[in-house]
Amino acid sequence: MDAQSRGRADEIDPADQWVLNPRTGNYELQLGDSTAQQRPKVAAPRRSAPAPAPTAPSPGVPKPRRGDGPPGGRRGGRSRQGGGGGRRKKALLITSGTLAFLLVGGGVAAYLYYDHLNGNLNVTDVAGAGTGGFKKDQAINILVIGTDKRTGAGNESYGDKDSVGHADTTILFHVSKDRTNATALSIPRDLITNIPACPTKQPDGSTKTIPPAKGIRFNTSLGQGGRDAGCTMRTVKELTGIEVDHFMMADFNAVKTLSTAVGGVPVCLDKAVNDEEGSQLKLGPGEHRLSGEQALAFVRTRHGFGNNSDLDRIKIQQQFLGSMMRQMKSQETLTSPKKFLSLAEAATKSLSVDSGIGSIAKLTDLAGELKDIDTKNITFTTLPVKDNPAEPEGQKATVVVEKSLADPLLQMIRGDISLTEVEKKEQAAKEAADADAKAKQDALLQGNKAPAASVRVDVYNGGGPTGAASTTQNWLNGKGVPKVGKTGNAPEKVGATQLEYAPNQADQARALAELLGLPATAMKMGTADAGAKTVMKLTLGADFKEPGAPLSAAPAVPALPDDVQQAQADKAICAK
Repeated sequence: MDAQSRGRADEIDPADQWVLNPRTGNYELQLGDSTAQQRPKVAAPRRSAPAPAPTAPSPGVPKPRRGDGPPGGRRGGRSRQGGGGGRRKKALLITSGTLAFLLVGGGVAAYLYYDHLNGNLNVTDVAGAGTGGFKKDQAINILVIGTDKRTGAGNESYGDKDSVGHADTTILFHVSKDRTNATALSIPRDLITNIPACPTKQPDGSTKTIPPAKGIRFNTSLGQGGRDAGCTMRTVKELTGIEVDHFMMADFNAVKTLSTAVGGVPVCLDKAVNDEEGSQLKLGPGEHRLSGEQALAFVRTRHGFGNNSDLDRIKIQQQFLGSMMRQMKSQETLTSPKKFLSLAEAATKSLSVDSGIGSIAKLTDLAGELKDIDTKNITFTTLPVKDNPAEPEGQKATVVVEKSLADPLLQMIRGDISLTEVEKKEQAAKEAADADAKAKQDALLQGNKAPAASVRVDVYNGGGPTGAASTTQNWLNGKGVPKVGKTGNAPEKVGATQLEYAPNQADQARALAELLGLPATAMKMGTADAGAKTVMKLTLGADFKEPGAPLSAAPAVPALPDDVQQAQADKAICAK
């Protein structure tokens, strides 16, 4: 009998059986009055199992969303006029268990508890979707999926009866290459998109390829037609151009158990909410600490905030998720073995992952990559969308990508550019320093220039067109520069053209820069004077097209349009 079953037999929370050993500084398992310390027995990882048979809804629970929305999905319901459908988006809070657990998981009690926690995990092979790993010198992209499949005790009345589940809530969590920041991109469930063909593993071990589908709801990328989470990963890649490394998926119980495990999640309301027709949420204005069913009601209500649309509900849920992250990273959670281990239990029991991260050891390695990201550098945003123009006015149930807003946002994520204000300020400081350096370099070009006949330089091709070095030599000869020495390929590629010279060659450098149209940023002056026979070195970079042509400008950092919704995880915002 493992630690959990012992605790259950005596009606004791397993987290209460772990105590701090003052001699070692570690948490250890304390069973009953015994002084013996044990580790829980190893439990084999739990694999995918058939969904439990559906049961009848409980009286008084709101019915699912209407199913008349076109095309391809099982329901409409993005209407801003109210109606059923509140329980779908509650799945977003599943991400608070997966993401926030990762952000705090490295180096605490999970190390001691991992054998037991391994048995809680549900591991799925997604037939080659994703990269299958992550590298320390590359960005990490994790797809967090909340499914509306009716699993978990107490959830019989939520979701669609007999449904195999959909990608009801999807967040692409991008972690920067340097591990200083992250962007959480929500993808609306009712987005009309294309789903590519996807190989899926069958129960008998064989692989079946599900054919592609065009112009259907994004949420059908999971469950429908036999599609697994790998299909959702492939759909996200095609939609965003971002390679997804891994997926995490969890059930409805996550929001209830995780919010309870951390002692409740603080929320703030700008006004009172009384959602009698939907989630049954009833709260006054001001601050509240929510857990269990009340937390679940908060994240699935859509009749109390914004204009009652699913898109506005995403904003509210992102605020809740940010608050849960702050709560999980707080000292009152990290220093409480009961809270932390209850959190570990709740997160792993509600978690399904791909085989690439299918163990607590692998999740701990991943946690080590993420745990130092400050919440002030985590940005929540939503893929920009607009009403589907193919639907008649007054019957808007689906959306399409708003490319003018989505393109620069996705370009920033693909380019590993942070959306946080902190990073923007740091970027502004860097740009100011670069401008100062450029001003100093510009001053270098204002001095005397040597006659063309006195300029002595070797020319190397480090990224320009084939034959650029010899072409430039001939061109300079025609401009009165007869002393072009060596030409050939540079030992390595360079992104930008550069001219290296000594302080006593500054007049030659200025003359050559004027002839070739080199900017100040291409001028690289050394610290020591050159000898009488030493020549300057010109290396043509990838920005070089032909002699005399202006150098290609460096790609500009895209500007994020003001209309792109975003919120930082460290900021408490009152729901409106």
